[in-house]
Amino acid sequence: MTSSGAPISDLAAFLRAWARDPLGIAAVAPSGPSLARLITAHITPEMAPVIELGPGTGVFTKALLDRGLQQSDLILIENEADFARMLETRFPQARIVRGDAAGVHRHRALFADRLAGATISGLPILSMNVSQQMKIMRGCFDLMRPGGRLYQFSYSPVCPVRKPVMERLGLKARRLSSTLRNLPPAAVYEIGRDHE
Repeated sequence: MTSSGAPISDLAAFLRAWARDPLGIAAVAPSGPSLARLITAHITPEMAPVIELGPGTGVFTKALLDRGLQQSDLILIENEADFARMLETRFPQARIVRGDAAGVHRHRALFADRLAGATISGLPILSMNVSQQMKIMRGCFDLMRPGGRLYQFSYSPVCPVRKPVMERLGLKARRLSSTLRNLPPAAVYEIGRDHE
């Protein structure tokens, strides 16, 4: 285990992905178990299905299972090929989509007649431009039922989703909690439609 709580094989996969695309990964280490518990703390099995954006090595995915969800309740959107293969091995019953989270809206067929109750995001959304953020946020909220919430972590002291995106989509954010036991320390934001 590393100081972030990640197994050595996870750290090796993370470092390979980071070396290929440092801006796309935008972290210095995999998220740790403390952050995973925080970002999933409000998720219940009744919210299934749950979307996870950028699951990476699956630390948040495992925390979702610890919250009582089944693998089949999860739709994992992962752009990095090595991570997607790792997720397929670790969570064979989850629905794993290899692709960019900005195209999440294309996967409506995965939801059949039941939209998601929540989205967990491990994306480096703070480093994205307004257009990218808009596509991701609009896509996720289109795939969530009324009252659905998106949980995003950030290393910044302010909400990582840009104000024009929040205003245009009618979204509201609140900072839930933070942890110093992650490298680097991180905060979790809950984002929802401001009229729900």
